[in-house]
Amino acid sequence: MNGNNGNRRGELANDIRRQAGNEATKRFLRTLPGFRLEKEVPRRLSDLLDRLDDAEAKTAGAPR
Repeated sequence: MNGNNGNRRGELANDIRRQAGNEATKRFLRTLPGFRLEKEVPRRLSDLLDRLDDAEAKTAGAPR
């Protein structure tokens, strides 16, 4: 097994991060339906987020 495998993975991860942060890549991804931002959050998701906020608030106030 090659001893540089971990180093190659690190380099690959850095390359992916760099390319994903590139303005041209961001512009391209915005044209794809799966990456478009919604103007509003669907009601069901909003309700779930509210429940999550409530659960976190209760947990944060509880003694350990």
